[in-house]
Amino acid sequence: MSTRPDQNPPAVESDDPDEIRTEIEETRADLGETVEALAAKTDVKAQLGQKQDEAKAKAAEVKEKLSNISAQDVKDAAQQVPAKVQERRKPVLISLAVLGAWMLRRRRKRQKQG
Repeated sequence: MSTRPDQNPPAVESDDPDEIRTEIEETRADLGETVEALAAKTDVKAQLGQKQDEAKAKAAEVKEKLSNISAQDVKDAAQQVPAKVQERRKPVLISLAVLGAWMLRRRRKRQKQG
């Protein structure tokens, strides 16, 4: 392995050949893992396959949840919608009234200035 001129060569902590061999083996293992990680990142086909598997699993999960919902559940939920709309109607109308009053006041203020 060569080093670039702007790099210092790795420091050898020992003159013992066994320790140097062990350090070389560890460095090779680290380098091998790095190369494998880089290869995995560049393997678009494998990444696509993994995303496809994830999407299939998610679709199966959604399908399972939907299969547990009955037509009666849907009907019951639909019947609750008008009541929920009525509950939220008053705050929305109040908000619209406040907004309308603010816009009217702003328009009158601009007319007085103009």
